[in-house]
Amino acid sequence: MAIRGKENENGVYEFPYMVKPVYRNKCEAFKAFLWNPSTREALGRTGPSWAKILLFYVIFYICLAALFAICMTGLYATLNKERPKYTHYDSIIGSNPGLGFRPLGDDEGALIWYKLKDPKTSSYWVELLEDFLKDYRINSTGPDSKFSPDCNFQQPPVEGLACPVNTAEFGPCSPPFYGYDTVSPCVFLKLNKVLEWEPEYYNTTEGLPPDMPPNVIERITAAKARNESNYVWISCEGEYDADKEHLSGAEFQFYPPSGGFPSYYYPYNHKKNAYLSPLIAVRIMNPAGGVMINIECRAWARNIVYIGGSPHKRKGSVHFEIMRDDA
Repeated sequence: MAIRGKENENGVYEFPYMVKPVYRNKCEAFKAFLWNPSTREALGRTGPSWAKILLFYVIFYICLAALFAICMTGLYATLNKERPKYTHYDSIIGSNPGLGFRPLGDDEGALIWYKLKDPKTSSYWVELLEDFLKDYRINSTGPDSKFSPDCNFQQPPVEGLACPVNTAEFGPCSPPFYGYDTVSPCVFLKLNKVLEWEPEYYNTTEGLPPDMPPNVIERITAAKARNESNYVWISCEGEYDADKEHLSGAEFQFYPPSGGFPSYYYPYNHKKNAYLSPLIAVRIMNPAGGVMINIECRAWARNIVYIGGSPHKRKGSVHFEIMRDDA
């Protein structure tokens, strides 16, 4: 389509394509960009143009937010706040519970180091244990309790309630120092929670694995005589030959003395914050001082797979290091 130019007095049409542009310096050009009174443009657009583009983006982001809200509503509709959607073999955790230990330092990794003559080094580990055990110091009885009354093999938990952990059974691994004021410190062990997992117990002396330590077999025999042998048993030992040598004059004492996690804590199928993993306190009696000792503790049940060695491949056990400085 032809564009009609401006007709002059002589009847000749003038077209603006050869018009010399108006010269502006940088300051004037910037001012004209902010507001051009001749074209009534602000930032290169007229008022109606700005109104159209703003209206477009308002509608666009409203639709985007609505789509996101619909997607999130659909996602949350598939989730259960009380339990994970995938469990056991369908989940990343799997059906083989891991074994954990406390105290666990922020920067020390698996090393527990303290100097017997320096109370400050001991108080660091004591504070970590105090913080870890504060959830276990709960009111386990009364109408406001979220837990079943004290449990045992003759008194299982009330339906729908979990058993409390009796912290009075930790003996010398109790406050105020948890053994860190002596040559025999304490370490607390727990099995990680796996929903609806139930142990298959070593509750007789038949069919035991050949590498089961004799002290575990002795505990199984003693528990069977009491008709209380359904435990996930725990054993601890030096991880390497040098560590076994450093522990040659030492022993591991367990509190409670059974040295296992009793069956009335399983299966775990309770609501969040209404279940506490059972604990075992392990007192390492007089290990050699001045050296770092690698210790491996292992959980024993027929359906707990054990793999030692590399931390990335380890299953059914936990590794930590103890070093006591006597200087």
